[in-house]
Amino acid sequence: MSAECCAGQLACCCGTAGCSLCCGCCPKVRQSRTTRCMYALYFILVVLLCCLMMSPAVANTMREHIPFFEDICKGIKAGDTCEKLVGYSAVYRVCFGMACFFFVFCLLTLGINTSKGCRAHIHNGFWFFKLLLLGAMCSGAFFIPDQESFLEAWRYVGAVGGFLFIVIQLLLMVEFAHKWNKNWTAGTATNKLWYAALSLVTLVMYSIATGGLVLMAVFYTQLEGCTQNKIFLGVNGGLCLLISLVAISPCVQNLDHVATSFTKPGVVARACNPSTREAVTGGSPGAQGQPKLHGQPHSGLLQSGLISCYVAYLTLSALSSKPPDVVLDEHGKNVTICVPHFSQDLNRDESLVTWLGLVLLIICILYSCLTSTMRSSSDALQGRYVAPELEVARCCFCFGNDIVEDPEEQPEGKAPRRVLYDEKRGTVYSYPFFHTVFLLASLYMMMTLTNWFHYESASIHTFFRESWSVFWVKMASCWTCVLLYLWTLVAPLCCPARQFSV
Repeated sequence: MSAECCAGQLACCCGTAGCSLCCGCCPKVRQSRTTRCMYALYFILVVLLCCLMMSPAVANTMREHIPFFEDICKGIKAGDTCEKLVGYSAVYRVCFGMACFFFVFCLLTLGINTSKGCRAHIHNGFWFFKLLLLGAMCSGAFFIPDQESFLEAWRYVGAVGGFLFIVIQLLLMVEFAHKWNKNWTAGTATNKLWYAALSLVTLVMYSIATGGLVLMAVFYTQLEGCTQNKIFLGVNGGLCLLISLVAISPCVQNLDHVATSFTKPGVVARACNPSTREAVTGGSPGAQGQPKLHGQPHSGLLQSGLISCYVAYLTLSALSSKPPDVVLDEHGKNVTICVPHFSQDLNRDESLVTWLGLVLLIICILYSCLTSTMRSSSDALQGRYVAPELEVARCCFCFGNDIVEDPEEQPEGKAPRRVLYDEKRGTVYSYPFFHTVFLLASLYMMMTLTNWFHYESASIHTFFRESWSVFWVKMASCWTCVLLYLWTLVAPLCCPARQFSV
């Protein structure tokens, strides 16, 4: 490693310089991306620490191989066998410190629009000192007085924060569905092949959703019994049919035509019933000359197909988390029903299933955090969207216009820079919203690792075992997603004076 690279990394850890990749063959990196990756790395480190705390094998290994283990535990007042450093209570304390860390930076970065200010430098640099701060906050949580009251109160705070994180992800899922359809529909104006792409993807989505529900009916139900599974599959399948019918209903389709066709004031728009339902703009025109009645542009089967796929996935995840039904057979033995027989073979190696599932969970959470904090996603949650005429159809539309080009040119006679400071004209993502999402992700991860409200018997080895708490969380998420999508369709009918567009 060259001296120049060492100096750059030292400036990144202890100063305001952006972190870069030292290898000459590696591409240049943008400061906005390296900053988000560094915070994600801190999140991963704390989550891995929580996983170790939830593992009984780690506690036993420490007890066997660390000399004077009990004396050390008593010296740091962690109990006779350091029981305060393991288990769900330790995870609560560590996640409390991580949540406080992101909360402090959320307050610190309020109102930042460029990376030139002092607070922006703190957000984008000083990584070594921020790591020390994170460690101090996680450690300090173990010295909070009246631990029992703290854990009881923090449990409910974690539950609320975890549910908020789920709701944000569901909102972004619905926004993603509308954005996908809007982007590809914009391409049909110049290339009719986008119609074929829309039709193909819609067909695939509905095939997956229908096939998934049919397979769940085969493997999770029987001719006799399994009443609960039959009810849940029937309800969720009916919801998929409902959102599909609403998306193509005349009321919604006529409202879409109103929202996307009229650009001049004084136009009379009719929806649902042309003879009775009218929305006359009247008065002074709006800022962009739009009528008061606005709907989701081009509402159709692509969005409902994607939501149906997500409903099928959540239903499968919920049914796999549901405690199995046990009945007595003709010989008086307990028999497990309403679950696939092959699932018992898959769960034999609990360590492999647990750690593989945990890695996938962390990847999904990080993807949700990083993509939801893009400027387009955070603006969508606040009701600000790109104008339809500025849409450019592309396959990877989700990584759209969050890139701001570096305004500075490369100085002559100097080595090429490894970091592009791309936020001097304006930030490419919302700093406070970024930290808020990671704060809620910390609470969601805390509740997930401790099995939500069945925390006393939770451990890393029982991470993917059946639990009613996990089942109802996933099933409630499924129904909430459907309600949010339905609201985006019917809200313009209920509130014609407001603008609803994606």
